[in-house]
Formats: sequence, structure tokens, C-alpha cells
Amino acid sequence: MTTQLTAPFKAQLLARRAGLLEQLATLRGGAVGRAEASAEHFGRPEDSTAQVSSARDLEFALDEHETAELREIDAALNRMEAGTYGRCIDCGVEISAARLHAAPEAPRCITCQEKVE
Repeated sequence: MTTQLTAPFKAQLLARRAGLLEQLATLRGGAVGRAEASAEHFGRPEDSTAQVSSARDLEFALDEHETAELREIDAALNRMEAGTYGRCIDCGVEISAARLHAAPEAPRCITCQEKVE
């Protein structure tokens, strides 16, 4: 895929990446880790231990999801730099433009993604 064709996808990926990083910084309270921010939000004396534990579990799950999304975006940007963006990492077939518009970080064609899932 040429640079001209990847430019809109790159812009979309960079915007999503910036938004995700901003969201992470806001949710974490800047330099504070997500677990610490969770403890501050839910660690009041009137909160039950179960409530605090559930809140922390949710914070960790969100952190894992956001970290995975960042990795996918960075991997897509790296494929652009390598000139392999838009090709399935498993079978090498070109990924449809419709799929890339819906999920610009997609590393696989629909067929290979279904096999992975």
C-alpha cells in the first residue's frame, strides 16, 4: 500500500493514539498509577473491602485493555514504516479498505482473524 493510500489511516491511528494517551493520563491522574488513582477514588473509610477490591480489578482490566490497544496502534504504525501495512500478517493477502477504515490497526484479513479467534 502506498504512502498516499496509508496517509488517512496513519492520521486516524495517530489521533486515536493521542486520544488514548490523553485518556490514560486523565484517568491515572497524571503520573499516578491506575491502582493508586483507584485507591484514592474508592479507598474511603466508608467503602467496603469488596468494593475497593472490585474497583481495583476494574482499573487493572481497563489498564490492560488500553495498553493492548496502544500496542496494536503502535504495531500498525510500525507496519506502515516497514511498508507492510494493509497486508495480512498471516497470509499476506491485502486487507480490504473497508476493514481498515473500521479498524485501521487490523493486522489480519477477516479470514485469518476468524481463525485466530
